[in-house]
Amino acid sequence: MENARNFQKELDKLLDGMVKNQEAGKRLFLHSCCAPCSSYVLEYLRTYFRITVFYYNPNISFETEYQKRVAEQKRLIDAYNAQETGYPIDIVEGDYEPQRFYDMAKGLEDCPEGGERCFLCYELRLRRTAELAKAGGYDYFCTTLSISPLKNAKKLNEIGERLADEYQVPWLASDFKKKNGYKRSIELSAQHQLYRQDYCGCVFSKQERERAK
Repeated sequence: MENARNFQKELDKLLDGMVKNQEAGKRLFLHSCCAPCSSYVLEYLRTYFRITVFYYNPNISFETEYQKRVAEQKRLIDAYNAQETGYPIDIVEGDYEPQRFYDMAKGLEDCPEGGERCFLCYELRLRRTAELAKAGGYDYFCTTLSISPLKNAKKLNEIGERLADEYQVPWLASDFKKKNGYKRSIELSAQHQLYRQDYCGCVFSKQERERAK
């Protein structure tokens, strides 16, 4: 049986090589699902990369929820930039396109969270990230999604690497929940008093949480 890949070790090796070769400051186009999940990732990577956060989440079913989350993302970035440690962080806000998510999810409404509907949602967001990373001449693209214990890091990296081949822009292999990343994100969320939701954003996830409660 083939050993499972350790995406964190792969990232550590790449970052160590960047430092050794004095290559810090490369440009990373980082898809973010929300401020809490991005908190650790930005803290971790901003000393290595010039990061542009791409906030693109058509899965968020309710516009009020979307606006609340994107405002928190911008507030966190402003707070980090005020610290003047690491490279400055930029943000690009994508279009709010919930209909694209609903079109993608047709026929998969009853699929359990963490299944095929989620995988297609990963690809919907990562494909747009790859498109803009290519257009903008970025050195890498990535997502914060792997920090969540509910998200499949293997599938995220599989999709990312496939899109990297398609768009010819390097994918940054990662599993941000490692090295206590998820725990640190909770600490940073409390420190910055971030709005922290208990569902991914889509109506199906919200319904599943409400049934569980």
